[in-house]
Amino acid sequence: MKQMKRSYKSISLALLVTVAAGAYSCTDNFEEINTNKTKLTSLDESGTENAFAAAQYRSIQASWQTYQSLFADLQGQYFANIAQNFASDRNVMVGNWLNGAWNGFYGTAVPALLGVLENTGPGGKYENAGKFAIANIWKVYMYLPRTDYWGPIPYSKVGSGEASVPYDSQESIYKDFLATLKTSTATLEGLKGSTVFGTVDQIYAGDVNKWILFANTLRLRIAMRMSKVEPALAKTEAEAAVAGGTLATNADDAFLKVNANSFNPMNQATAWNEFRMSAAMESVLKGYSDPRISKYYAPVPGTVNTFKGLRNGYTQGQLEAPENKANATSNVADAFLPAVQASNPFAIMYTSEAYFLKAEGVLKGWNMGTGTAKEFYEKGIETAFKQWGIADATVISSYINGTTPPAALADFSKTPALSDIPVKFSTDPAKQLEQIITQKWLANYPNGHEAWAEYRRTGYPKLYARINSENPDTPKDAVLRRTPFVIGEQQTNAAAVTDAITKLGGEDKSSTRLWWDKP
Repeated sequence: MKQMKRSYKSISLALLVTVAAGAYSCTDNFEEINTNKTKLTSLDESGTENAFAAAQYRSIQASWQTYQSLFADLQGQYFANIAQNFASDRNVMVGNWLNGAWNGFYGTAVPALLGVLENTGPGGKYENAGKFAIANIWKVYMYLPRTDYWGPIPYSKVGSGEASVPYDSQESIYKDFLATLKTSTATLEGLKGSTVFGTVDQIYAGDVNKWILFANTLRLRIAMRMSKVEPALAKTEAEAAVAGGTLATNADDAFLKVNANSFNPMNQATAWNEFRMSAAMESVLKGYSDPRISKYYAPVPGTVNTFKGLRNGYTQGQLEAPENKANATSNVADAFLPAVQASNPFAIMYTSEAYFLKAEGVLKGWNMGTGTAKEFYEKGIETAFKQWGIADATVISSYINGTTPPAALADFSKTPALSDIPVKFSTDPAKQLEQIITQKWLANYPNGHEAWAEYRRTGYPKLYARINSENPDTPKDAVLRRTPFVIGEQQTNAAAVTDAITKLGGEDKSSTRLWWDKP
């Protein structure tokens, strides 16, 4: 982590662009690049705003393949791997991929954000309370999945100039997240109706009202995540978030705008032909006759309406079976193909999630405003359908009242149905939680980070065991709980990593539970 000691102060915006272009493919010369004394040492006001745009994009784009596609998307079982030489679907913690993912985030996204925070914060050269608040909200969003991968990570001291950057415990990070969101929304409440950043903000074009809703929904998500380990605090934070107002209609959905220069990384990655529809998604979407199946995935080549997934964890030999090959399984839908990578916006957060979080909150006895768990659940489904252009009230009603369970599959492994729950809301509270999380899983597609995190937290949906695991710490029928600390950090920031393991509360293994991940 030594390369982070001078983050931002020695990196100009132009240099950040250069680093972003190559950080995930080659990071050997990052230290040299980061200390180049011929580069600018500060950002002007325009550069500060552009740095916010860079932080938004790079926190999504940096190492998307090696960070999300090859780990979270497979662990959350939106997809299964078909690339024979890729072992992460068999629970192998491929070190160079994770190292690249770490460097992509800390080497490109974080420096840009630090520039914004330093310049717009109290005493900053371009002090602006609204910009500082929104930048802090985005900081929480971009750090959340990182701590949910590793647990303790460098956070509070990043950019401080220290030679060895310490790791914060996940507990302290989560609590800082909540405090940051509370403070930031309070600031923005005084700026309601105004615009901050303008079109430089690639999500809401600076709409303060939308950022308040986004921040409160993010606060609700975080509170729910920690609800087992800190139930009282989680309840307080969740109720405050709902009282402040969460995402309410599809007009509030958060999407990152893209163009030819800042394209959708998922669309780009589909050209590499590495993953296909998972068996878990096939079982649920088919069993529920879910019309979103064609929005998410494409029919098997040469067919009109045949969708086929495959199990996670096949060996190289099993992937050779004709029915598991690329031309016999469902790729992503056309909206996720490379041809539209410059026009398909990247999904950040859907409004439907707010309703599913509220539904679960009601089950916990939290004050989630006016509505029952059933009402919030059904509103979540309705909102999710409309997000994908399915607005026919009859179709939505029929789905909500569906009584069929997920389907058994006539596949290579003769896979049974994923679960026995229907869509129609049960009178059994235990079934209700499974239904809420299963529908949230469907609605959050293709956000694998949330799918994996919520699966670890709740055990839902009841995802399939892997066919094979090559990780002795996480056998095929076990849940991968985290990713180990990266080799680059062990080599350059060893003392901090050693301390981080004590903060983790267990061995540096994929089987060690995170702070919030309690049985």
